[in-house]
Amino acid sequence: MTRPWLLRDRRGAFGVLILIVFVACAIAAPLVTNGEPTVQRDIVATRFVPPLSRDVNGVFHPIGTDRFGRDVWTRLVYGARVSMGVGVLAVLVAVILGVVVGALAGYWRGPLSVALLALTDFALALPRVVLLLLLAALWQPSTLLVVAVLGLTGWMGIARLVHGEVRSLAARPFVEGAVAVGARRLRILARHILPNALTPVIVAAALGVGNAIVLEAGLSYLGLGVQAPTPSWGNMITSGSDTLVNAPWVAIAPGVALVLVVVACTLLGDALRDVLDPNVRG
Repeated sequence: MTRPWLLRDRRGAFGVLILIVFVACAIAAPLVTNGEPTVQRDIVATRFVPPLSRDVNGVFHPIGTDRFGRDVWTRLVYGARVSMGVGVLAVLVAVILGVVVGALAGYWRGPLSVALLALTDFALALPRVVLLLLLAALWQPSTLLVVAVLGLTGWMGIARLVHGEVRSLAARPFVEGAVAVGARRLRILARHILPNALTPVIVAAALGVGNAIVLEAGLSYLGLGVQAPTPSWGNMITSGSDTLVNAPWVAIAPGVALVLVVVACTLLGDALRDVLDPNVRG
């Protein structure tokens, strides 16, 4: 029995393995951690316990503790739920908006197409980081706000991809045949065109998850993202940035996790692009 196409690519296999490990740990967080990520015991006695050590209560800390005596491993695992969840949900919002706008602009010619493309070009012209900071500063920072902001500022590239694919597919013989038998335009778009236009969207979504996780970490690092004491990799890096000399593990652990997940998403996106490309696959 042959392996799936994706797992034949070493990049794809490595990316899938890393993501499976992080997702499994995040889902099974209560089983693989020492308790709640926000619990503070005797701060003076348990703060900055080094990795692979036990505190005065006999609790083992594989990655040590932070300045408040909280277990870094526990916060890292629960932070994976937040950071990866924000990345996936933000990309989902961006994909939905991008597919809708791109499909309508590509299949319906005339004023609607012109207006949607103008909106897309205007949104693309805005500096995303500046817009993220502006939107995050206007409202009270929260996890939901981060998801909304990242999703509403990340759909333009997907809309452009879908627009090009839909315009190309709309001229194919199978679409002309569907028009000839009297199929409705919306049914043609949803049933015949979109399923064949989603290949670049899948690749863009895989790459976009890593980008969204990095942006969420950046916002949280600046204090405009997920707010403490809720753990995310961004605010964990922030809390450990001034203890790099005496307790480097507080910031290094979430930093390494962030790099691994982003690299895994990038490798998975590259592998998906090669697997889903019929020329490469052939």
